[in-house]
Amino acid sequence: MKEYAERHVSCPHCGQHITVPLDTTQGNQDFYDDCPACCHSIHLSMELDEVRDKVELRIDADDEQIF
Repeated sequence: MKEYAERHVSCPHCGQHITVPLDTTQGNQDFYDDCPACCHSIHLSMELDEVRDKVELRIDADDEQIF
């Protein structure tokens, strides 16, 4: 599996297309990043599938979380 990757996503707040760098060396991750256009927090959940050599990235607004 690649150790580093980038994904192009749309901000769930403003729709701006942004590039998110991903570090796959740390395994599955749950983190936040700020949109450079609107400055709102974006929640990112990354899951690695090493069998299929894929990275699944889910994004949502920080206020959409269900705990």
